[in-house]
Amino acid sequence: MKSEKTVKRMSLSENENEHFFFEGYLGKLKDVSMVEDIMLQIDGVNGTLRMDITKHELQKILDLKSDKKQGSGQQ
Repeated sequence: MKSEKTVKRMSLSENENEHFFFEGYLGKLKDVSMVEDIMLQIDGVNGTLRMDITKHELQKILDLKSDKKQGSGQQ
């Protein structure tokens, strides 16, 4: 993040295997890309967010969301 003003909240755990929470404002979206199919990178005017998620894992999540949307319309 380019400024601490764009970070709203951050929580880190002392244990290596536990999750962490980060909330901020990236601002206007500039680009979304996969880096070598192993990292999602989201670039905004206020900074960059990188997540270790593979292209395959991301596709599975998107497919599940798509299936849920299609299923909720059928009744």
